[in-house]
Amino acid sequence: MAPAPDPALIAAGEAGPLPIKGEDGREPWRVYARPFALPAEMPKVGIVIGGLGLSRAATQAAIQQLPPEVTLAFVPYAPNLEEQIAEARAAGHEVVLQLPMEPNGYPANDPGPHTLLANATPEDNIQRLHRLLSRFTGYVGVTNYMGAKMSANAGALRPILADLHIRGLMFLDARETTDSVAGALAAEVGMPRAISNRFLDTEASRTNVDARLLELERIATTQGGAVGIGYAYPVTIERVATWIHSLRGKNVAIAPISALARTSTTN
Repeated sequence: MAPAPDPALIAAGEAGPLPIKGEDGREPWRVYARPFALPAEMPKVGIVIGGLGLSRAATQAAIQQLPPEVTLAFVPYAPNLEEQIAEARAAGHEVVLQLPMEPNGYPANDPGPHTLLANATPEDNIQRLHRLLSRFTGYVGVTNYMGAKMSANAGALRPILADLHIRGLMFLDARETTDSVAGALAAEVGMPRAISNRFLDTEASRTNVDARLLELERIATTQGGAVGIGYAYPVTIERVATWIHSLRGKNVAIAPISALARTSTTN
């Protein structure tokens, strides 16, 4: 994997370094991606494990126990983020930043500081966004953390996606709501994006995680690709690792999230 940060892909921001496209046209989502060279027609499953950075034990378990094809998502509030990101990338994992977005029931249901808000002005949300983006470097893109209300609001979301797009980042829609418009908005501008098909551990049990993984396998086989999001619960890490091992000999590949990104202007 390419070293991070690439000096040509960052610019100084008020709160810290911000990702940018290089003058030579290079984009962070491609430069920081994990190489993936399997045939395009082979069914692919992308697994993203989020909530990382706050618990050292959980983060270490995800980095060390999961195959490098599994993408790791870090929250912006964790300490020593650059160090943790460097460790994850050194182990071969692609990384994404989890952006806190307004959920239903906010502020009682609060994702954290600098949450992107459905009723904030575009200027305020962009300022919040830049604070979040500057927390660490080397990520291929972002995904929403919570955000059922925000991701269903096209007017609030459009400026956010536009800013991410000009910076050369991809967006993973976690699909916190079936009303999410993030995928459609990203498609309008040809922004690289992926959409989650399943949450792995809404119920963090062996039976539930196994069932969701099998569903992803079936979706990938019939549709060509699938994405699942989970958290670094011990049961999730153990079942994901076991399931990935079971795929050997099957016509399904585990892929980093960048390998499942669509870039056309059709959703």
